[in-house]
Amino acid sequence: MRLGVIDVGSNTVHLLVVDAHPGASPVPFHSQRSVLRLMRYLDADGAIAEEGVVRIVEAIRECAEIAREIGVDDLISTATSAIREAANGEDVLARVTRETGIVLHVLSGEDEARITMLAVRRWLGWSAGEVLLFDIGGGSFEIAQGADEYPDVQVSLPLGAGRSTINFLAEDPPSREAVSRLRAHARAEFTRVRDELFANRPRPKRVVGTSKTIRSLARLVGGPSDPVTGDLAQLHYVGLREWEPSLREMPGAVREYLPGITPERGYQIMAGAVVLRTAMKVFEVETLTISPWALREGIVLRYIDALDGRGAEPVRSEA
Repeated sequence: MRLGVIDVGSNTVHLLVVDAHPGASPVPFHSQRSVLRLMRYLDADGAIAEEGVVRIVEAIRECAEIAREIGVDDLISTATSAIREAANGEDVLARVTRETGIVLHVLSGEDEARITMLAVRRWLGWSAGEVLLFDIGGGSFEIAQGADEYPDVQVSLPLGAGRSTINFLAEDPPSREAVSRLRAHARAEFTRVRDELFANRPRPKRVVGTSKTIRSLARLVGGPSDPVTGDLAQLHYVGLREWEPSLREMPGAVREYLPGITPERGYQIMAGAVVLRTAMKVFEVETLTISPWALREGIVLRYIDALDGRGAEPVRSEA
């Protein structure tokens, strides 16, 4: 069957269409994204301004029309931290449904972590053992750990690359003092959750990073993927530390020309680098394995499991 997933994140509205059936790996058929950067449209009360809402509606309408043209058998639509945490989030959801016919299902941060862990586990296989997962979105930073398809412990923190940029690194390029404030804040948050939630977990056999921000940093620091296997380059703490001063000195418009950094990530990749390196430091991680599968693939896998009688009834997107 042909399945479509519309994912409304803090940075983009992404449509992924795959051919999928139980027992097989989902095969990508079509992918496209509209850049939003919703953090720029939050007002002083934490509500998404009218311009941002209009862009969300237009992007979802376009994705829905393309999905119908392609002829998907089913369409799943989800939203994450930007709409989840917006003061007018419920109004935005209602307007999307009213103007596009699409029902957005809002995932909690814990849902994001759990579904992403499923995707990572299926990608790596059971031999990966105990996995510690880092996932940086635009609005939130998820951490999860476990030895199964779903984590034993997970947490979502408001330390996404876009949110951290708006809250701490608004000046472009940022000052040393601003970077230090972000690092100190992130260190305090990561140390707290490490001690409260992860202290009793066994040492992970594999530490995995996923999401566009981490994949971009891995491409920048570690180089291109293996030309034979296609495996993504690992991301080493030492390399990230060495790149950070150069990233700090560049404005966002220059960063987007670096290897692996796309225009929609250039303005926030510095914050992503600071937050990720801080997490690696607090959790004593020297190397990240990079998974190309993340939340969207996890949503597809859960849907396939439901078809095969192994999961919950999948959600539908159209009202």
